[in-house]
Amino acid sequence: MNIGEAAKASGVSAKMIRYYESIHLIPTAGRTGSGYRVYSATEVQMLRFIRRSRDLGFSVEKIEELLALWRDRTRQSADVKRLATDQIDGLERKVREMQAMIDTLRHLADACCGDHRPDCPILADLGQGTEPGPVGKSIQTAKATAAQLSAFR
Repeated sequence: MNIGEAAKASGVSAKMIRYYESIHLIPTAGRTGSGYRVYSATEVQMLRFIRRSRDLGFSVEKIEELLALWRDRTRQSADVKRLATDQIDGLERKVREMQAMIDTLRHLADACCGDHRPDCPILADLGQGTEPGPVGKSIQTAKATAAQLSAFR
């Protein structure tokens, strides 16, 4: 099948298929006499594997490891499980970070009067330009800023 058909069958765009080929995540496709790429059912299955892995948040590097394990019939399932549990840990960390951002923004929005006055704890917090770092520091800064501004109400 050609690249358009492979894209449709796998759910991976033609552009991404070409990218995966360029970084050697998938083998370079065969070519017709006129130069069109040709994909087999095995390659489409590999593209589906990659798409599903991406849907679960795996990086290209981790997908490369997963593909190697998938191809290796002598693999140990413990190796696959380790990659999955590492991914879970990373996703849980991202969820905590995003929840901290939500909490900070919610706290700042709650502290903002939203009226005609120019005082705004949201802008005050953003303007402080605190050092990059864990979101927790931003929460502490937000609480202090909101407390300072609430005194002006």
